[in-house]
Amino acid sequence: MGMNAGHQADDSDSPDEAKQATALRYDLKQSQAPEVIATGTGEIAQEIVRVAEENAIPVYKDPSLAKALGQLELGSLVPPELYKAVAEVLVFVYSLDQAHKKEIEMVLEDF
Repeated sequence: MGMNAGHQADDSDSPDEAKQATALRYDLKQSQAPEVIATGTGEIAQEIVRVAEENAIPVYKDPSLAKALGQLELGSLVPPELYKAVAEVLVFVYSLDQAHKKEIEMVLEDF
């Protein structure tokens, strides 16, 4: 059973409207901020979302945040200027996981 919030496919195949997805992992004990573990556009973005859904990793729709995070390098930590926006997503993900895992994984996308 995949956790999926706001994932809505649309039919726009416009090349300048390439879909973006960014996967984050946040190890509450090891890391100062969430880490970018996957990012991509188009088919790669679709694959990131597919893998997340298959592994019950929450998918959160936020086009502007997905785009901003997509500019970061793999392995990068979320920069302070994005903390507030990412914190809102973390609250959402945390609310889905009442077991309060030590590590949080999520995907942000703009589908």
